[in-house]
Amino acid sequence: MSHVLLQEASFSAETSGGSVRIILQPTTLELSEQRIAVIGANGSGKSTLLRLLNGLLLPSTGSVSVDGLDTRADGGAVRRQVGFVFTDPLSQLVMPTPLEDLELSLRRRVKSTTARRQEAARLLQEYGLEPLGGNSIYELSGGERQLLALATVLAVEPTLLVLDEPSTLLDLRNTRLLRSRLAGLNQQLILSTHDLELALDCSRALVMDAGQVVFDGAAADAVAHYRGMYS
Repeated sequence: MSHVLLQEASFSAETSGGSVRIILQPTTLELSEQRIAVIGANGSGKSTLLRLLNGLLLPSTGSVSVDGLDTRADGGAVRRQVGFVFTDPLSQLVMPTPLEDLELSLRRRVKSTTARRQEAARLLQEYGLEPLGGNSIYELSGGERQLLALATVLAVEPTLLVLDEPSTLLDLRNTRLLRSRLAGLNQQLILSTHDLELALDCSRALVMDAGQVVFDGAAADAVAHYRGMYS
């Protein structure tokens, strides 16, 4: 299980007018549970918080570490441990076909070309994508792309998986398929979501509002708090 620590970590960005906007207020968190959800309205800071966890963004103040590795000083090592799945899978699927995308992800772990092709084919089968291995990425449905993105990230065997609103582009059937797949993972999982059922699959949840964590507790209590904010 990974141990994620934020110590007074904040993030600010300069606006087009030259002023500085604080997107995430100074935040101190220890994240060690197996399943953690982050919920909140659009613009509340969820994606910023998640992107700090693997060094996609670096904190403006404070620090973020994963298993003692600082995202600023040890960014490469952190990214090898922390897999990140974006809301839109097309932003991270870079090869023409699913098979080639998986082979690319496996290059660091599997050196033999033949073994890499076999492992990619096995992963396609595991995720129910075997018939689509040679298809264009653009011929896949949203759900199929999301499953492929998940498979490509897990192919490098991260210890922590971070997902930014993974069900946003999915219909009900594919959302259920994603939930089932996530439930079977051994990795620690931290995800942001508007799907409160997906949040309830987690043991702990953070509620964010205006760049701050305003509630931190059991998922059911967090969902109740979030609903109460808008009732």
